[in-house]
Amino acid sequence: MFSGIVEEAATVVAVEKEKSNVHITMKCSFTNELKVDQSISHNGVCLTVVKKDGDTYTVTAIQETLEKSNLGLLKVGDKVNLERSMLMNGRLDGHIVQGHVDQTAECVEVKESDGSWYFTFRYDIDKKMAAQGYMTVEKGSVCVNGVSLTVVNSRDDRFSVAIIPYTYEYTNFHQIKPGTIVNLEFDIIGKYISKMMALKEA
Repeated sequence: MFSGIVEEAATVVAVEKEKSNVHITMKCSFTNELKVDQSISHNGVCLTVVKKDGDTYTVTAIQETLEKSNLGLLKVGDKVNLERSMLMNGRLDGHIVQGHVDQTAECVEVKESDGSWYFTFRYDIDKKMAAQGYMTVEKGSVCVNGVSLTVVNSRDDRFSVAIIPYTYEYTNFHQIKPGTIVNLEFDIIGKYISKMMALKEA
């Protein structure tokens, strides 16, 4: 379980394909605190540490993960947003994030606004899935590349988020431009409410 508050943007140092899997090796400042079998959010995807070597560690993404996320597009030098699992004795600064990416979206616009930025993302909308909560709502929560954000300008197949300078600098948002593919996780609370409403109407 995560909160969508990114700790660090790690650098990809190696990408190795093995059959349908991809092994991704990254370098971050807290590698020495990690342990094998630990779960970490990578661009919003919950992955398990499988190996440590000095100041780097490796995770493995399976085919299902690669199909639903942007991890298969990673290359050496890219930045990946990291968050270790949430401590249950702390404050929930973001929102409840499972680390289960629902789908990807494409950045279609980046607009600077007096020191901050507005990013607009477009995603494929499926009416059946939208009825189950796989959508955004105005002022609701959404997780983009592992970052907990508030939705603005929510429309059927797109939405925008406002990014402050701190988030822009310390996450991989500074690398996102029109055409960049990002990971989305819609709000789990919205999914449960939508499911209960559907059962009530059945």
